Amino acid sequence: MRAAVIFTALAAFCVASSSAAQDAPAPAPAPMTYSTETPQYRFYPGDEIEITVFSAPELNRIVTVGPDGRIALPLLPRITAADLSADELHDALVAAYATHLRMPELAVTPRSYASRQVFVGGEVARPGIYEMPANIDAFQAVALAGGFLPSARRGEVLVLSRARGEAAVTPVDLSTRAMRGGFPSAQPLQRYDVVFVPRSRISQVNLFMQQYVRDALPVQFSFYYDLRGDRNN
Repeated sequence: MRAAVIFTALAAFCVASSSAAQDAPAPAPAPMTYSTETPQYRFYPGDEIEITVFSAPELNRIVTVGPDGRIALPLLPRITAADLSADELHDALVAAYATHLRMPELAVTPRSYASRQVFVGGEVARPGIYEMPANIDAFQAVALAGGFLPSARRGEVLVLSRARGEAAVTPVDLSTRAMRGGFPSAQPLQRYDVVFVPRSRISQVNLFMQQYVRDALPVQFSFYYDLRGDRNN
């Protein structure tokens, strides 16, 4: 009888421990870190840039990247600055001024940054447009939108991006299992990316793009994608 009581107590303890382990919240993902591997910031329309020409100070200017992605500088045709890093714009300006100056020496310094917005839609509490407070990933963007709805398919979140002029759709796993690993597939978002949380499994996004993204979000994407890798523009 005593052995039976002990066995029953041990069984109850094991069941309680298992239940507590299941109820325990998943560990929070590690915060984003910055290193030499972090991609350089790329200019966007509305950014303000200071151009300092050391060999010809009269050419110094503070310019704003226009809606067409270009900047205006003395002696030069309008130069494309959007989607270039500071180093890339520096090299482009040195090459452009080389036809006017013997040894152009200059510096490119970002002064201020235009609004950095992302679009979050689908099965989230508050779909809409959100300002990025810093470099964030898809999970953090969903958090800005109030988190997932119970109907969300967290393992097949889509990130739609037009970075560097190339349209791309990337599936991202934001499931609880991926959270334990720190969301390895969640990369930093770029300005105007779209994070879409679907309700059901998606193998092809052609119909999804038409029915949900184009009609639900204030951004136009003129492309169709297949998550298996095929693309038709």
